[in-house]
Amino acid sequence: MRVQGLRTTLLTLLALLTSAFGSIYEHAADLPGLQYDFVISICAGGTAGLVVANRLTENPAVNVLVLEAGVSNQGVLDSNIPFFVNNLLAPNIYDWNYTTTPQSALNGRVIPYYRGHILGGCSAHNDMFYTRGSMDDFNRYAALTGDPGWSWDEIFPYFLKNEKWTPPADGHDTSGQFNPAVHSTYGLTEVSLPGFMWSLAPRVIQATREFPDEFPFNLDMNSGRPLGIGWLQSTIGHGVRSSSATAYLAPEFVRRGNLHVLLHARVTRLVGGRRADHGELMFGGVEFMRDGEPDSEILVAKAGKEIILSAGTVGTPHLLMNSGIGDKRALQALGIPTLLDLPSVGTNVSDHPVVGLSWMVNSTQTLESVTQNVTAFSEAFAQWNRSHTGPFVDHGASQLGWFRLDRNASIFKEFRDPAAGPDTPHFELGFSAGIPSIAAPPEGMSGHLMTIGVAVVSPVSRGTITLSSGDPLDPPLINPGYMTSDFDLYTLTEGLKRAQRFLTAPVWRDYVLAPTVDLNAFTPDELQQFIRNSTASTSHLAGSAGMSARGARYGVVDPDLRVKGVKGLRIIDASVLPIVPSAHTQATTYVFAERGSDLLKASWT
Repeated sequence: MRVQGLRTTLLTLLALLTSAFGSIYEHAADLPGLQYDFVISICAGGTAGLVVANRLTENPAVNVLVLEAGVSNQGVLDSNIPFFVNNLLAPNIYDWNYTTTPQSALNGRVIPYYRGHILGGCSAHNDMFYTRGSMDDFNRYAALTGDPGWSWDEIFPYFLKNEKWTPPADGHDTSGQFNPAVHSTYGLTEVSLPGFMWSLAPRVIQATREFPDEFPFNLDMNSGRPLGIGWLQSTIGHGVRSSSATAYLAPEFVRRGNLHVLLHARVTRLVGGRRADHGELMFGGVEFMRDGEPDSEILVAKAGKEIILSAGTVGTPHLLMNSGIGDKRALQALGIPTLLDLPSVGTNVSDHPVVGLSWMVNSTQTLESVTQNVTAFSEAFAQWNRSHTGPFVDHGASQLGWFRLDRNASIFKEFRDPAAGPDTPHFELGFSAGIPSIAAPPEGMSGHLMTIGVAVVSPVSRGTITLSSGDPLDPPLINPGYMTSDFDLYTLTEGLKRAQRFLTAPVWRDYVLAPTVDLNAFTPDELQQFIRNSTASTSHLAGSAGMSARGARYGVVDPDLRVKGVKGLRIIDASVLPIVPSAHTQATTYVFAERGSDLLKASWT
């Protein structure tokens, strides 16, 4: 039974009306002006930009304008209620509704690519997983850039500055589920353990006891050593999503008189490009218009000190190229005057491809007990609305596992190990108590289910972000290049085998009934085709404006996040990551924004 109609009625009745409050504006005419010290464009991102805006405006002598193309996050229950997350992962006004180009290694399939079109960007729109990755990832960033400030030891305090550890919504005893020594209670982004216990979770932990060598338990995957299976930590506090908008634009911050946020502001390009005293390019301001109204007035916000691009891995290179910064030949072909020939813009993009496997289970304690039952759904909604407890406080995922390929795996005869180091995984297993959606299950599928998502987290495949035309309002071409490397195909295949092996532990004997797709019935060629026809995106793209060492002939930004060859322009978002970390990218984006803010402030002391 579908519950979509009931859900729509409830949202219509209970959602708050979106309105401007404090220093958040719906119309440019309501701003006190268009001249600021810092202008931050978050028109297709948001997670990092709001961090920077918050930290800069700690100094009352500095004023900041944030330009956001999307709508307010206020009253958007699909964003606020963790259980509703999948409603955001579908065509809607809170998403840019992008798709990839046809993926050659996925049999020409076009894949949805989700980007938040809402204040808070992807942090108001994602699956809320909070994973830091391995210390090797950050030590590699430091080595690639020549800046020890990006190493694990130096970046770790920024994790603590960002995070506010919060008890789970159900208040259960969390002893043995995380390591308090690597967490903080004084940050802004709330992080917690699962606040509603489905029947799957204790079985996953029991399996680690039964197969301790193959699937060891990890007390805390966010210690910098993630290998093994541990309890999932999520950006959820007191049963509600914690995003950069709810954390860094909390009421006490948004009331600052020196912080102004303009919604519906679609940035199209940087303007006023000229050469500074030492020959560097310099821009005077940011051109924008009202989003969704192509004939609206074009305005320019001017930055006296710096412009910060925080538009994300898709939006940032799109803005750079439309502003004349990129590969000269590609820009000329589209009739865009080249102001700075920077061929690395939009290249070296990497992402985590994922395939989900589901099994029928002998249990009624799954997501389907709520999603396919109108009465249970109504009761759960009422409970969340009353006390922020019950099934709606989580997304249904309970644990994650991080694993490496066998040391003697045959693929290493052809490829060097792409992982950042010995504590860095090659693939991830994610465990969910059902099909994580509040809609009906896939056609032909009924009953109660469990899902294991298998993702490649140290990929070799690389892709690009390019322009589709010279019109800045046209969407970019997103080509992640999924599975174009045999290493990724091999790794995903091994990950699927490892997931099946995990379910042979004795604890699953009376719980798992049958797979919805029997991989054991496939020939090797059929399994390969299944992967190519089933791979999806985790929306973890990184690298399109990657960091490199100062003076390097490749890369887009220096280690201080300044765009090479440009004065007064920085990029602070996931696009600067030279290689995607072996983790969901939210936590990494937050700490890059925190350190980036300190680098900015140090420049203008």
